[in-house]
Amino acid sequence: MELLTTPYITRAELWLCITTLLYFLMNGAQIFETLVFVPKWVNSPPDNFKLLSDGTGVSLKIFWIVLHSLHEITFILAIVFCWKIDPVRNWLLILFAIHIAVRIWTLSFFAPNIIAFQKMAETPSFAQDLINRTSLWQTLNYVRVGIFIAVSIGLVPLCIRLFNLRH
Repeated sequence: MELLTTPYITRAELWLCITTLLYFLMNGAQIFETLVFVPKWVNSPPDNFKLLSDGTGVSLKIFWIVLHSLHEITFILAIVFCWKIDPVRNWLLILFAIHIAVRIWTLSFFAPNIIAFQKMAETPSFAQDLINRTSLWQTLNYVRVGIFIAVSIGLVPLCIRLFNLRH
């Protein structure tokens, strides 16, 4: 590890704390959505799919795009500002890789299915195996949220390690 200045450590602490706080905020929203909102639209498909509709339902698309974008920018800034701190940087890179893998999974599985469910609400047509599809979505969502929570918890020891560098 190179000689670290106090301003460098302060910036590293700031960005790591910001990304950790945003991650926990995101987790809170995900937990609320998973425990309150998802069971409502999964309960009676396709009748409750209108809850997903952008026009008449609760559109969470913009909320999630903004929150994930802000969080990922702060995550990258945390990596940049922690770059000279080897153990913190290495763990941040591992956690970021896991985070990106889950985001890719989200964009390749969860988002297309939500879009399909929204379309079913807008144009009433019977989809095959709808109960199994929504059940699978809900079950895998528990796994996805659990991974996101684990990543955010993994940031906490890094914050502690960073704060201990001053002493």
